[in-house]
Amino acid sequence: MPKVAIEKRKGAPPVKVKRSKAPDLISLIGLKVAETCELIALIKKGLEYSSVEHFIRKANLQREEAIDLVGISARTLVRRKEKGRLSPDESDRLVRAARIVSGAQQLFEGDAAAANRWLKTSQPALGGATPMEYAGTETGAREVEALINRLEYGIFS
Repeated sequence: MPKVAIEKRKGAPPVKVKRSKAPDLISLIGLKVAETCELIALIKKGLEYSSVEHFIRKANLQREEAIDLVGISARTLVRRKEKGRLSPDESDRLVRAARIVSGAQQLFEGDAAAANRWLKTSQPALGGATPMEYAGTETGAREVEALINRLEYGIFS
């Protein structure tokens, strides 16, 4: 049973908000940042290679699936390991992948296995594509996030 908190907003009725055990995108890539501006600065600098390894472990995906979602070839990943750092573009894609996985895990209240099954299952709202396939581009990732939000709030999709 998910934890539920009552959120009060000025001028609005109280709203029940589910609190799940799902990791947020920052913990999926092993960063210690508190503000978005800090995350952006790290992305521009290029995240450390260890962020990819952390994501692979925490996302509960097969290694090949995880790096495919991030959009880094296995050969490039070897070079990044030697260098110790991702490029800014690769860092941005890693954060995007973490956002998708985190959103799916939150949708399934922290059940990583159920979230991963959903990510790999054809979705009519995505034209029959899987969320993993769709999330390979920024536009597709935004559509997957929108679908997750609609499902989270019970909007027919």
